[in-house]
Amino acid sequence: MAFLPNSPLGSATIGQIGVTIADVERSIVFYRDVLGMKLLFDVPNMAFFSCDTIRLMLSVAERPEDHFGSAIYFKVPDIQQSYQALCERGASFDGPPHVIARMATYNLWMAFFRDPDLNLLALMCEIPRA
Repeated sequence: MAFLPNSPLGSATIGQIGVTIADVERSIVFYRDVLGMKLLFDVPNMAFFSCDTIRLMLSVAERPEDHFGSAIYFKVPDIQQSYQALCERGASFDGPPHVIARMATYNLWMAFFRDPDLNLLALMCEIPRA
């Protein structure tokens, strides 16, 4: 990740993304068994997964008003293959992969789906233009 010049974060990278959930066990099953992510560890009301160099923290909200959402975009090399594999594992997509933007050298494809707590997730793929 690149930051603007003179940013107080310098050359920082994202180390962890936190997502609020309602049920840890149900979310572990989804993220581990449906998405195929590696569970690092879980403690009461939290579970931590590895996503390459970024750690994903799932945690139960301490107060109902703390429930918030984040969108997580998984960059994949073959969006059609990933979409099909996740559908076979039980992920429910809003629709099939489709072009979001036509850039100069590639088309940006995405497909959106949700976890058990309705947090927005997406597959993204940059497919070179011919």
